[in-house]
Amino acid sequence: MKDPQDRVPPVRVTDEPQRAIVRVGGEIDIDRAPLLQEALHTVITRPECPDEIVVDLTGLTFRDSSGLNALLHARLTAAEYGRYITLHAPTPQVLRLLEITGVDSIFHVTGT
Repeated sequence: MKDPQDRVPPVRVTDEPQRAIVRVGGEIDIDRAPLLQEALHTVITRPECPDEIVVDLTGLTFRDSSGLNALLHARLTAAEYGRYITLHAPTPQVLRLLEITGVDSIFHVTGT
């Protein structure tokens, strides 16, 4: 039987005129972090990508260090392309991870 987590799309991308939105849902762990990293890389490196990439964390239920690493890697790529990443609406658990690791000080975090 399939894990119910497999039915939740981990990453969805939508575009708005002023920003790209990457919605993250379910769990981002060592198995699923590459999906997040690939999606962020694809968005960031598109020629028509807006300067701001919002990573909407509203639907994220769990993230381990591999998910955090994917965000940090994306931040470096965004800087190379003259873009920036905003983290939106992290859950209390995710916000705590961002605070403990100091990552909250290098990303713009909204909706907390």
